[in-house]
Amino acid sequence: MEKIPMTRAGYGVLDDELKTLKSVERPAVIKAIAEAREHGDLSENAEYHAAREKQSFVEGRIKELESILGRAEVIDTARLSGSVKFGATVTLVEEDSDEERTYQIVGEAEADLERGLLNIRSPLARALIGKDEGDSVEVRTPGGDKSYEIVSVRFV
Repeated sequence: MEKIPMTRAGYGVLDDELKTLKSVERPAVIKAIAEAREHGDLSENAEYHAAREKQSFVEGRIKELESILGRAEVIDTARLSGSVKFGATVTLVEEDSDEERTYQIVGEAEADLERGLLNIRSPLARALIGKDEGDSVEVRTPGGDKSYEIVSVRFV
């Protein structure tokens, strides 16, 4: 099985979600199904069907998280240094607009662009890997080619 690189923080977030699904969501869904069954005819019982659909989602997410966490390779990013690699927190300036952005390069399972967590397989992350502070990178994006200058590389 392929190991999944993950930061300690990312592992914690997914582990917390799994615990919540098992201890809060799963029992709530079971209770909702039991209550809906008490209403009688299941073929026309919208509450029952909605609860079963929610149960299917919860159980699927539990299986997915257990698989991810079981294959996770937690990398201690605080021990890393040097050029851009997995776990690096990189501050960039877009050369055309002077807009500054900061991203941490993380594994696919914990990536969330809105929170500044950049998937290591993304075009931007692939362009940054191996680069140092002061380097410029060209990235082909759906919106066209963009140029960035690396302002800082930190490992936290």
